[in-house]
Amino acid sequence: MKTIHRILAADAREMAAVADSSVDLIVTSPPYPMIEMWDDIFGTLNPEIREKLARGDGNAAFELMHLELDRVWREAFRVLRPGCIACINVGDATRTIGGDFRLFSNHSRILQSASRVGLATLPDILWRKQTNAPNKFLGSGMLPGGAYVTYEHEYILILRKGGKRAFASEDERLRRRESAFFWEERNVWFSDVWTDLKGTSQDLVDPETRDRSGAFPFELAHRLVQMHSIVGDTVLDPFLGTGTTCVAAAASARSSIGLEIDEHLRAVAGRALVTTQRLGTERTRTRLEAHRRFIEERRNAGRQVRHASRNYGFPVVTGQEVDLLFLWPVGLREVSPGIFEAEYTGEPPRFEEHRQTEFSFVGPT
Repeated sequence: MKTIHRILAADAREMAAVADSSVDLIVTSPPYPMIEMWDDIFGTLNPEIREKLARGDGNAAFELMHLELDRVWREAFRVLRPGCIACINVGDATRTIGGDFRLFSNHSRILQSASRVGLATLPDILWRKQTNAPNKFLGSGMLPGGAYVTYEHEYILILRKGGKRAFASEDERLRRRESAFFWEERNVWFSDVWTDLKGTSQDLVDPETRDRSGAFPFELAHRLVQMHSIVGDTVLDPFLGTGTTCVAAAASARSSIGLEIDEHLRAVAGRALVTTQRLGTERTRTRLEAHRRFIEERRNAGRQVRHASRNYGFPVVTGQEVDLLFLWPVGLREVSPGIFEAEYTGEPPRFEEHRQTEFSFVGPT
């Protein structure tokens, strides 16, 4: 099996290179309005934003920034297939403008815009970012009346185009069964609060672009790809940045499209794709090892495991997991500038620790 990954020089507000109803999943993180590191980006898109910020009119600047993002969500609706999902990672902003401190609620403003263009709002996820900050409040210190809490979370907004996705063909239904995740993964992934994500791999962050990119962890993108798409789908990131979404899609045997206006960031994203084979193999190995431990703990607690994987022979909890098939990336090449092709095999690597247990791989049938 092969997948295609395109890194395109394009403005997220105008996705002319992406056809109507051609994308199965969007995973992205836009510039956050009212976060200072992105003031220049928004000011370039609309010089009036700079003027409002200089005058201390935070409310007007906030709205003008979101008017630029509104164009992206209209395009997102156009390119998504019916029933498919958009995942938007965004944080709210806290800022002092004109001497007044306040919160600017980016997530609620995006939800309003998404609803207007026709995207249905599904339950969101709070991603609690790990921090080493010793202080949990700011403002007036230990005195009441002026202190405020420290923000340590971001939102993953989950939006859908239309009703529930239909898997009409036998090929789609088979790919859906093969794209299943483990029962115990479902219980963590579909929680409304994520506290277990680590920081972004340094392999995916270029020092020269750190101040222009808000890259999220590989695990965040990888998890969303597993949750909301099936093998062979196409995943879009209209704010590609350092390329994490494309790498997560490639590591998961999905095709991808990344849009990025910054030439240097496009180059960084292309280099990041080189990590696909290693990250895909390591992530799947971690999932299998976690599943082995889970089954052992479940059996030690006297709880039965009634099903077995058809492709690998190891135990699984439910009948929906029995057709799960891991596709391992075995190569990636740039077939033309900005266009990459990844290749996969269904034969698992020979993991010695698994051969020593009843998790022995028998190989896909």
